[in-house]
Amino acid sequence: MYFNIGSFIKCLLHSIYSSLILFFIPYGAMYDTMRDDGKDLADYQSFALLAQTCLLIAVSIQLGLDTAYWTSVNQLFMWGSLAIYFAITLTMYSNGMYLIFTASFPFIGKYCRTPKVDFSFNRLADPKFVFHDHSLVEAVKLEILEVHAFFRLLSLCHTVMPEEKEEGELLYQAQSPDEGALVTAARNFGFVFRSRTPESITVVEMGETKTYELLAILDFNNVRKRMSVIGKLSLYCKGADTIIYERLHPACKTLKDVTTEHLDEFAGEGLRTLVLAYKDLEEGYFEDWRARHHAASTALEEREEKLDELYEEIEKNLQLLGATAIEDKLQDGVPQTIEQLAKADIKMWVLTGDKQETAVNIGYACNMLREEMNEVFIISANTAEDVREELRNARNKIKPETIEAEPIFEVKQPKNKSAVLPEDTVEGEYGLVINGHSLAYGLEKSMEVEFLRTACMCKTVICCRVTPLQKAQVVQLVKKYKKAITLAIGDGANDVSMIKGKRATVSMDGMRETAHIGVGISGQEGMQAVLSSDFSFAQFRYLQRLLLVHGRWSYIRMCKFLNYFFYKNFTFTLVHFWYGFFCGFSAQTVYDEWYITLYNLVYTSLPVLGMSLFDQDVSDRWSLEYPKLYQPGQLNMYFNIGSFIKCLLHSIYSSLILFFIPYGAMYDTMRDDGKDLADYQSFALLAQTCLLIAVSIQLGLDTAYWTSVNQLFMWGSLAIYFAITLTMYSNGMYLIFTASFPFIGTARNSLNQPNVWLTILLTTILCVLPVVAYRFSRTELRPTINDKVGSKHSAMNIQPQN
Repeated sequence: MYFNIGSFIKCLLHSIYSSLILFFIPYGAMYDTMRDDGKDLADYQSFALLAQTCLLIAVSIQLGLDTAYWTSVNQLFMWGSLAIYFAITLTMYSNGMYLIFTASFPFIGKYCRTPKVDFSFNRLADPKFVFHDHSLVEAVKLEILEVHAFFRLLSLCHTVMPEEKEEGELLYQAQSPDEGALVTAARNFGFVFRSRTPESITVVEMGETKTYELLAILDFNNVRKRMSVIGKLSLYCKGADTIIYERLHPACKTLKDVTTEHLDEFAGEGLRTLVLAYKDLEEGYFEDWRARHHAASTALEEREEKLDELYEEIEKNLQLLGATAIEDKLQDGVPQTIEQLAKADIKMWVLTGDKQETAVNIGYACNMLREEMNEVFIISANTAEDVREELRNARNKIKPETIEAEPIFEVKQPKNKSAVLPEDTVEGEYGLVINGHSLAYGLEKSMEVEFLRTACMCKTVICCRVTPLQKAQVVQLVKKYKKAITLAIGDGANDVSMIKGKRATVSMDGMRETAHIGVGISGQEGMQAVLSSDFSFAQFRYLQRLLLVHGRWSYIRMCKFLNYFFYKNFTFTLVHFWYGFFCGFSAQTVYDEWYITLYNLVYTSLPVLGMSLFDQDVSDRWSLEYPKLYQPGQLNMYFNIGSFIKCLLHSIYSSLILFFIPYGAMYDTMRDDGKDLADYQSFALLAQTCLLIAVSIQLGLDTAYWTSVNQLFMWGSLAIYFAITLTMYSNGMYLIFTASFPFIGTARNSLNQPNVWLTILLTTILCVLPVVAYRFSRTELRPTINDKVGSKHSAMNIQPQN
């Protein structure tokens, strides 16, 4: 009865239940959890420690429940086993075991919170620097040669400038925050960079001041992706992992494999990595190299090529020292901003110099890459044919019929004009990640259309390990083949080539290599991007307000301005055309010459200016809440050929009304005192008054957001018109300037007649009636997204306040 098939099944079910509890409860407790100090607690090592501790305690309690008779031996074994577990765990996860057996005990510091490292041994350490890994400090104190060489490299291989205002208070001025962070780290671990001259660098190493002669500096650039300094017949080099790995000595293979694992782990956490290496030089070889370097640096022809060749020669067979990883935190609001821009149907491509794993991790952190995507394609081939094959395979999975169809046409376009690549409708969401090596093949003439077509089918495109030149080439490629407005945004000097505005260089085919709009972010990366941009701000999140609010408002205002400008001037001119049939096309004007002069200059300039400056169809809050309001601007819905034709037809209709209604009203008409009213001057006054009032009311219909300035401009312009008209048609002006003001008494004789004001009212109503009817019908029958949001916005504004 105590052990049979039934009891075995019960035991199995109990084990399954317990295993589910022991896995999912710790998993749920650790998921997305922060420590008390704000750091992330959700990693594999912490989860493994929690799960195994729960398991041991659970089975120990189960044994206690099964034990019916307790003795001192039972007690000793039970509590002793638990004590041994905790003792062994604390020992194996300690700093000392990690230093002795690094590969065997990777769980350093995971059992309990490690206290902050005490840097009191280094009086020049930064008191604000917080560090919790004691192993590095212990290794420095033990004077391990490799560790000293690691920090010595960080204190020597850089372009940082020190500033010491008071004794011991060092401030570092660095071209990038990464470089400043590395030099600061070396300072806190006892390798303090103090000063530099063109020929030397002074470093305080573990309290001892040493001056290193700078024999040569091999500068960093975006092609080399590394920097080296030579001093005391030692070359110190730091740079991108892929670049340094190609130049390592074969003896570094084991350390290289371990470092690669760490780099992958760092990149998976979104950290920016560098690899450090050094090389001891023979004196004779270096003297010969130095002489050739001097000759190359003073050469008048092919100087860069000669220097690059010498750099390649000496930066070989390097000894690997280690790697660094720096956290590059996302600014506040970046994921939310990208999500909002995606809802507005704005396609976003990331062009970054980070390695692939880092770029992908940042892509997920920014919500550009999501688990819900159908697939994320990785293009990382090393040959042109393999890159083409991977791109075609990706396109085949996204939309197979594009592969089955005829090969893509050979695009030809006139000089300085872009050819339009047709849009491909895609079902689902896809992502594309391509590294710089593969991108170089993708940007070749024979493959650029294939790359662009595949990339445009994807919701998100991330280009990693790209150079500044490649960034500009990608922007140029989109401008060349897509009918789209490009905006480039960046914060560093390596982004200048794609964001710089009117100072952009011109490529061989005459097209600008930069985006239509350049935006620079001012921050820790310097001011180069800001100085080269069209717009600049301090945070990436401000981009959504720039586009979804101010950009959309600006587009709507410009479209309304153009439509109204064409309408008022077409209407003004066409009245002359109809008048020509009655004056034998004798070039006589239908309006007073002073009215013609002041029509655009005074009477209609300020109202349209007010609308162009202040108009808002919806508030900024609603613009951000409904990103789809941005889409009509992308489709040119507010000003295009169709809207221009509508404006022309509206002008023709209005001009007919504005001519023939006053003409019919004035024809053979008598004043109240029996005198004839039908003369040229009275007709001209009536026609021009009807025109001004009609176009003013049309502007009022186009204005969605009224301010006191709009009101002032609108009513002020009408008041100025009547004031000027009454003044110019007065007896006094006629007596002073008889030849210039012949319309004496016309204003007061016409405007005091009721039928004249009735004609003005009728003409104005007939001019605006079709516009009101059309807009009402469209809003009721086929409302756009703007109509729906505008109606909701208006309803919210008129709700009674509680």
